[in-house]
Amino acid sequence: MTPEDLKALVRTVPDFPAPGILFRDVTTLIGHGQGFAAAIAHLAERAQAAGAQAIAGMEARGFIFGAAVAARMDLGFVPVRKPGKLPVPTIGVDYALEYGRDRLEIDPQAVHAGQRVVLVDDLIATGGTALAAAELLRRAGALVEHALFVVDLPDLHGASRLRDAGLTVEALMDFPGH
Repeated sequence: MTPEDLKALVRTVPDFPAPGILFRDVTTLIGHGQGFAAAIAHLAERAQAAGAQAIAGMEARGFIFGAAVAARMDLGFVPVRKPGKLPVPTIGVDYALEYGRDRLEIDPQAVHAGQRVVLVDDLIATGGTALAAAELLRRAGALVEHALFVVDLPDLHGASRLRDAGLTVEALMDFPGH
């Protein structure tokens, strides 16, 4: 299936989570076996071209896509977690959200110095979570130069923010609006 075929599998939910928002719901893509497999194949192809030595994904849907890409490539997966979820000492980074702050954490032993780690997530909107994940992985010693997404919402400028931070950004599809 082509990325255009996959785009047709993403459900749009109007007025969620607030009036005027068009929510791009990837659960319909995940629930379509052939579509999900094709999305993983496309992402893995791009991660391979980027020279990935490990894949990192942000909680929660980044775990779905990232772990599947890592498994397809026979690579390790680095979970980038919400605070308090890992049973070992962690390093973390606080970051700004549209309405508040959040935090991401990793086990610093999950990556090694100079390891080429590719970020994978379902959607890039404003880019805050992906920027925080890249910063965190870099702080742990990883080389993070690529971020891959299923969906880009270019009107929210997240991909531009990641590019400004030195990341190559690719998405399988994009949707106008927010």
